[in-house]
Amino acid sequence: MRILIFILTLFPLSTIAQDDLLNEIDTDSTWANYADATFKGLKIVNFESTKLVAKNQFTFIVAHRFGSIENGIDTFFGLDDAVTRLNFIYGISDGFNVGFSRSSFQKIYEFSTKYRILRQKESGSPFTVVGFNELLINTGLNKDNLPLLEFKHRLTYVAQLLISRKINTNLSLELAPTFFHENYVAIDEQDNSQYALGIGGRYKLSKRWSINADYGWHLNRAGNSPYKNPLSIGFDLETGGHVFQMHFTNAQGMNTNTYLGQATGDWGDGDIFFGFNLSRTF
Repeated sequence: MRILIFILTLFPLSTIAQDDLLNEIDTDSTWANYADATFKGLKIVNFESTKLVAKNQFTFIVAHRFGSIENGIDTFFGLDDAVTRLNFIYGISDGFNVGFSRSSFQKIYEFSTKYRILRQKESGSPFTVVGFNELLINTGLNKDNLPLLEFKHRLTYVAQLLISRKINTNLSLELAPTFFHENYVAIDEQDNSQYALGIGGRYKLSKRWSINADYGWHLNRAGNSPYKNPLSIGFDLETGGHVFQMHFTNAQGMNTNTYLGQATGDWGDGDIFFGFNLSRTF
């Protein structure tokens, strides 16, 4: 009987503790006057956000991007043509992350670094500035179709500067000037070295929900290129243990060179892709 009374005594305490954890899901507090919770996900939609994984934390992200919904029930609105990206990120420090991913889209392997340069602070820097670099290896290129193919042709290099500002409690914005160099491009007129400017933002709808959007403007796309600039809209749901991101975009590829340089969809034609990212931190 004493044990039962003890358990019943603990139950409301555990409920209160659980509520306290839920109340901390989307706090907008500052630490040493630094802006906090500018973005809750490591990505806005396609573009990286200025959020980093904390020191000694390990984050695993499963990302799915389905086929075009334009094909309707024939492909079950794209679910039959899904691509998957598995991404592993580790925080060497609070301001420096390393990552490794593998995408089924073109069988791309990625090695990345992400590092904070400046942090938005009251009476200090008005922006958070983060650098992001990738080395991508396209193992999907087939030597039977490309007899002169060498390993160096599989490589792509990415350098990106992420500049964000938390405007107020609800609104955060980001600019992302981007350079990427592909050693192999399928279009003869396309320069190997390519430039783009990304813009994105997050608007908090409630403690757990936000609407996110980003757009990439390819600055030197070849005139005969069939590809489009990527436009993406999505929602983030935070449940305390993980962030669940759902989105629509006209780019099926999830690596920087594929969503910026090889987006095939067209919003005007309904040729868009549904996808989601599920992250878990350990």
